[in-house]
Amino acid sequence: MYELLKQSGRAKRGRLNTVHGVIETPVFMNVGTAGAIKGAVSADDLLTVKCQVELSNTYHMHVRTGDKLVKSMGGLRRFMGWDRPMLTDSGGFQVFSLAKMRKIKEEGVYFSSHIDGRKIFMGPEESMEIQSNLGSTIAMAFDECAPYPCERAYIEDSVARTTRWLERCIVKIRELNSLEDTLNPEQLLFGINQGGVYKDIRVAHARTISEFDLPGYALGGLAVGETHEQMYEILEETVPFLPVNKPTYLMGVGTPENILEGVERGIDFFDCVLPARNGRHGHVYTNHGKMNMLNAAYEADGRPIDETCGCPACARYSRAYIRHLFKAKEMLALRLCVLHNLCFFNTMMEEIRAALDEGRFDIYKKDKLERMSGATYSSR
Repeated sequence: MYELLKQSGRAKRGRLNTVHGVIETPVFMNVGTAGAIKGAVSADDLLTVKCQVELSNTYHMHVRTGDKLVKSMGGLRRFMGWDRPMLTDSGGFQVFSLAKMRKIKEEGVYFSSHIDGRKIFMGPEESMEIQSNLGSTIAMAFDECAPYPCERAYIEDSVARTTRWLERCIVKIRELNSLEDTLNPEQLLFGINQGGVYKDIRVAHARTISEFDLPGYALGGLAVGETHEQMYEILEETVPFLPVNKPTYLMGVGTPENILEGVERGIDFFDCVLPARNGRHGHVYTNHGKMNMLNAAYEADGRPIDETCGCPACARYSRAYIRHLFKAKEMLALRLCVLHNLCFFNTMMEEIRAALDEGRFDIYKKDKLERMSGATYSSR
């Protein structure tokens, strides 16, 4: 299922074989929260910008449109016209970050929808059933994402409950995968490591969940307010206690710099809304720093966003035109910048994999960071 092809220090070059296709790692998953990338990006566009894995949100698909309707349409991949691997998160993070008036109980979480206020219950079994209805390639275990900062006693209780919930997720997904009407009977379950910024709790939890011998493991509850240095320290301490022969996923991360540091510490999978969110606001990533396309310096600039990029935006349009689109409030501006950012991230992952294949990741990382460290919103 997962092949560890090569290692450079702790950095891993891997390959995950799934029922929906092969995933070359390290990989950045493009986030389509409600079954689409915000910014008018289609499934065909995802192929153009080299996306390997699309990520959709269990909570959002459940509260709006509904997972049962999606199942009746053949699953989320068919619904959105995406024929490659898909990961669905458990809904846990959204329950804890978006839901109103939530109550955490041993059986699960009672909360009110952030859309219409209706009462909803979600526990491990419900999360697994929703993800099974969506028919994703990879399903995430239902966990609690504790807030930051958080007292040690609360984290200890939360992690223990997350472990118990994981056990219930395992039982439920096995049951669902055995049903005749299941869309994807080979759906994979990834467990999630929690523990806040308490290194000993993280390590102990990593040891515990590793014993379940799951297809993959994630680190959750990071990039929620702690410093980058704290996050890197947690990765350094925790990742060695997760199975090296299984894919490791750092949830919700991050910037190009975060990704390079994560790869160096043994991470295979990444996801983040930043490329699409920043693109919609005219902020684009390039090999010479980050740029703000609304900057007056680009008013008559006939060059592409990044002359080293071959994305649909850079292949055809100028900085001046894209700035004009933003000023004219044309949706095409958002679309072009989102496509550029996704292509930048996916291309960077290609470069990382090639560097690992060729045994030059350290050199690549140093060079990439130096080139991107130009002034933010560079006018080059």
